[in-house]
Formats: sequence, C-alpha cells, structure tokens
Amino acid sequence: MHVMVIGAAGMVGRKLVEAMAAYPAAVGAEVDRLTLVDVIEPAVPAAFSGVGTAIAADLSEPGEATRLAAMRPDLIFHLAAIVSGEAEADFDKGYRVNLDGTRALFEAIRHEGLRAPYSPRMIFASSIAVFGEPFPEKIGDEFFTTPLTSYGTQKAICELLLADYSRRGIFDGVGIRLPTICIRPGTPNKAASGFFSNILREPLSGKEAVLPVDESVRHWFASPRSAVGFFLHAARMDTSAIGPRRNLTMPGLSALVGEEIEALRRVAGEKAVKLIRREPDPVIRRIVSGWATDFDARRARALGFTAETTFDEIIRIHIEDELGGKI
Repeated sequence: MHVMVIGAAGMVGRKLVEAMAAYPAAVGAEVDRLTLVDVIEPAVPAAFSGVGTAIAADLSEPGEATRLAAMRPDLIFHLAAIVSGEAEADFDKGYRVNLDGTRALFEAIRHEGLRAPYSPRMIFASSIAVFGEPFPEKIGDEFFTTPLTSYGTQKAICELLLADYSRRGIFDGVGIRLPTICIRPGTPNKAASGFFSNILREPLSGKEAVLPVDESVRHWFASPRSAVGFFLHAARMDTSAIGPRRNLTMPGLSALVGEEIEALRRVAGEKAVKLIRREPDPVIRRIVSGWATDFDARRARALGFTAETTFDEIIRIHIEDELGGKI
C-alpha cells in the first residue's frame, strides 16, 4: 500500500507516522511506499528507510496538489491546516490553506481519475469547530453545522466537498471531526484552544502556565493517542457502514477547566496546580464561548471509534508518551 500523509510534520502527523512504523499493518495492509508531505520537509522514520519519501509542499500553491495526486497513493491522510486562532486572525491565509488547498487536492485526485481509473481512501481531519451556537445539552449526530469562526466555516465547507466527491466515487472519504487534542506535546501553538493543554503540560514539566478563561468553561477532549487511533481505524474500516454521511464526530470526554485542574492535582499534586496563573484574555474567551461542550458520538462509537473517559487517563497518557512515565 502506498500511504501519503499530508501535514506529516505536525504533532498528530508525526505520531501517526510513528504508529505506522511501530505496527506494520496499522492501516490494514503493509506500507510498502510512504510519502510524507508538509510545508517543511518532514522526517522519515528509520523503519521506512528505502520506501519513505519526504516532500516540502504547500497544497495551496499552483501545481502542488497535481504533483501529489500524480503519485496515486492508495491511502491519503489529509491533516494539513492552519489552526483556529491563526485562521481567525488571518482571514486570507485561513481560506487559502484550509479551503483552497483542500479543494485543490480533491480536484487533482478527480482529474487523475479521469486520466486513468483511480479512487483512493481519503481521511480528512475536520473539527468540532464546524458546530456553532445555540447548542443543545449534548450535540447528537443529527445536529446541523453552523460554525461561528472562519476556521469552523472552512472545515464545514471541506466536509461538504468530501461527502460529494465520495458520493461521486472520486475517492472513498472519511471526515474525522476531532475533539480538542489534549495534552498536546511540545510548545504552545497559535490555536485558541492551546491553553487546555498548556495548563497541564507546563506544570507537569515544572513550568508556569497561563489560564485565559474561567474554570467553568466546558469543552470536548481526546488525547493524541486517541487521535492517532481515530485515523488508523478510519483507514482500515469498511466504509460501506458509514453511508452517505461521511463526516463523523469522534468520541471524547466532556470536562470543565476546573475538572482538568482537579485531575492535575490528583495526578501531580498541589505543587503543579500552583503553577497555573489566571490571566483573562477577552479574545480567547469570546472564541471559546462559541464552541460546543458535549457530544453524543454514538455513530462513531458504533463504527468502532474509542477515546478516553477520564481526565486522569488523559494526563497519564501524556506522562507515559512524553515524559518517560515519570514526573
């Protein structure tokens, strides 16, 4: 199987590639060709030496999507995007990268299929940002998408394109609406949701973190380990069970910021909690106030997708995967 990961230098992309390297049949077949793509050249793991290729490319640049589609990968993970805060701050860049780049890829695959039969599996990273207020207590699979951010709007448009191109047989698409991924390793990024990770990750490493919202803010979470599991399951599942509604809200955990902090206290103690500094940010508070807080993801669960059920578990996964099992 030829697998292409677009956005391979990002956090989820790196972890996804690491999982494929560790488990040869993680996508349902042996990977005998791997193409890693990002705006900066990704690293190819040693396990894929000889079959892995790294490419620096921006899908929104003319000709780049055509170049990638011409390689005719069997399976494409499309994870490339700029994050919510950056897409809100830079309107032009958000639409160019998140929408135009995605449509360019979809169109390139369509034209490649017109040249000779070709219909790959396409796994697209969407987001719960496609939903907007007013919300029910729990958002079910029948709730409509009315995003209240540019990022959410861009993802919602791509979801519609994914469903239509799949309906027409251009590719076999699955849209994965990711919860906020927590705890993200590394350093803070420009995502408006970044503080959800920061207030746990930094104190676990003995560093101060800023909390820009109230502890009463509720949100929907899953770990990086679960995110990788979502994409791998989508790659190998029988998509005939999905039907025409190709975009799925992933399982997760609904929790208050205060419950995050209490879990940190249970796992790492009061010393870690004292490293959280309250510093209200009206811009972040406004963005977060329009986000969904709880979901009934029964379609995805029925199709075999799973995630954590407690924040203690999410914190322990971070300690195991990023801190060598110790704090």
